Amino acid sequence: MTERRLAPPAPGVAALAVLLVTLGCSAVGGSGGAGDGRESPGIAGEDDSGGLDEPGGPGSGSDGAGPVTDPNADSDGDGFTPAGGDCNDVDGNVNPGAIEVEITEPDASGQIPAPADEDCDGAIDNVAPPCDDGLSLEDFDPANGARAIDLCAFASREDVRWGVLSARYVRGDGSPAARSPAVGLFDGFGPNVRVQGGARLLALSTGRARLPDHPDACWSESCSSYGAGAAPPGFPQDNPDCPPSDFINDDIGLEVVLRAPRNATGYEFLFKFYTYEYPEWVCEDFNDQFVALATPAPPGSYSGNLSFDGEGRPVSVNIAFFDVCDGCPLGSGELEGTGFSPRHDGGTRWLKTRAPVRGGEEISLRFILFDTGDDRFDSTALIDGFRWIATGGTVSLETAPAVEPR
Repeated sequence: MTERRLAPPAPGVAALAVLLVTLGCSAVGGSGGAGDGRESPGIAGEDDSGGLDEPGGPGSGSDGAGPVTDPNADSDGDGFTPAGGDCNDVDGNVNPGAIEVEITEPDASGQIPAPADEDCDGAIDNVAPPCDDGLSLEDFDPANGARAIDLCAFASREDVRWGVLSARYVRGDGSPAARSPAVGLFDGFGPNVRVQGGARLLALSTGRARLPDHPDACWSESCSSYGAGAAPPGFPQDNPDCPPSDFINDDIGLEVVLRAPRNATGYEFLFKFYTYEYPEWVCEDFNDQFVALATPAPPGSYSGNLSFDGEGRPVSVNIAFFDVCDGCPLGSGELEGTGFSPRHDGGTRWLKTRAPVRGGEEISLRFILFDTGDDRFDSTALIDGFRWIATGGTVSLETAPAVEPR
């Protein structure tokens, strides 16, 4: 498998870019396809492996940019001209709006492909360090919430860069959320659950996103932060076997508006769900739900929701991947020290959702957690490890167990 790490962009310099074009710059390009998903959902990953951790194959690349006849012409149709900073105007995956791809493993031929400057910033394979070190547990700045899930690059609507355009904490219907301990930025969740990227992860709770020894911790199964809320249209998501109530409480979410890199075909994130509803309240009409709501909605989603199991069940106590508990396949060790009882409560393993995106597309992601039907028996969702996929191939919408989480 060819491992590629992605780096956030740095501002390009047009004059340097023209010089690079004149001299020629190599690039590992993708297929140039938009990667906007397939009509039939639920097909695994980007190949036939059935595993989400297998990336798509690398592109054909280019040994040089070739002669430039018009520095103001966009020869590869990627929206950038050589005069505008495109250092390889014959490869649509190389331009100032692309994400840098670092190749560290051999390809199918056994050779490590030549490094490239996909984002045309004059540096090759410049991978930036994590951006969430030093954040505090109580931090309620939504930009830092985005950083905690490893969204490190920020952009504006006026520039050509990719990244976070805006971030805010919201209620389920998108209205602003007041500051509360329902949000927490953790350096680990108890002694046995580690962050999956950088130094922090984001926790959302229908009660308190705090461990038992933290200030503002909840010392019972139920601590209300927001009260009654309004769900997005189509939610709570219907469960074919256990239909939920139609009203929600204590809803809290992080909403980020993103511009995808020009060479991206998809993105992924990891999450983990815990609840006090196990085992007494399985398949009841007030089971809490975690929703990852995308706008525009990709093919195969449920009213825009990206995260559900193979039977269409939303993330709740009823999802197929609920396997962390006393007597469950993964045991109860990941409940220790969290406030959830290793003897009486439960949760999921780390799960990974992948979804398609078009290069340069603007999307909104709203990660929401809410109580359904009542405000009791709280739940917590952990979110981390967001990553753009820019390794070629087709990305399909899917949620499955993460392979070898940290």
